[in-house]
Amino acid sequence: MITLGLDIGSRNTKLVIYDAEKRSILFARWVSTDVNPLLSVENLLAQARAETALETPAVAACTGYGRKLWKRGRVLSEISCHAAGVRHFHPEARTVIDIGGQDSKIITLAADGKVRDFVMNDKCAAGTGRFLEMTALRLDCTLDELSRLASLSTRALDISSTCVVFAESEIVGMISENAAPADIARAVHNSIASRVLTQISALAFEPPVSFTGGVALNSDLVRCLAQQLQTPVSVPPSPEITGALGAAILAAT
Repeated sequence: MITLGLDIGSRNTKLVIYDAEKRSILFARWVSTDVNPLLSVENLLAQARAETALETPAVAACTGYGRKLWKRGRVLSEISCHAAGVRHFHPEARTVIDIGGQDSKIITLAADGKVRDFVMNDKCAAGTGRFLEMTALRLDCTLDELSRLASLSTRALDISSTCVVFAESEIVGMISENAAPADIARAVHNSIASRVLTQISALAFEPPVSFTGGVALNSDLVRCLAQQLQTPVSVPPSPEITGALGAAILAAT
């Protein structure tokens, strides 16, 4: 059975076409979410048809911020989809950290991959991709460059604010005091890792840990998370499409 999974996020929209019998990904792609998210979906569907010669699968599911907008498949929670997507890549995982553009989620899993518990932060952007975007803008670098920049840090700085507005003020203050951009970038990564640690404290935390979402592509943040959690943190091969993959997997059930 060929299935389709969509994850319509606040920043990016992801699509996966999945062969449920072979447990293999046939197509995976993401684009920035348009003002009209359905235009992003149609863009991805057109790319999938052009590159795979497959018609849009009849069995489909959608998750994410805009999951109720698409009417051609099942509507699934982000929690269940990320759990299923992680199980495809890391079946041994017991804790999932997902950091998206505007929210973050911590999910604990049983040995069979079922969700045991979760916590979610969708009220403040201080522990999300939006915080990293703001930091990159202030430091005049790209998001891709932020990780490499932070890896050059030689001095520990502390960002104490838990609100992104006040945290930005702290960053502006550091810049005005000629703090090294690398040290500021590392401070932001440690701040996000600290917020994750606070979220995890509300759950029965258990390794192994899998880190999903586009933010997981930031290798220095992965290092900061592993250091603060005191356990290795694994990143799936394509962390940004984990939710869409989970939707495609669950569509077949």
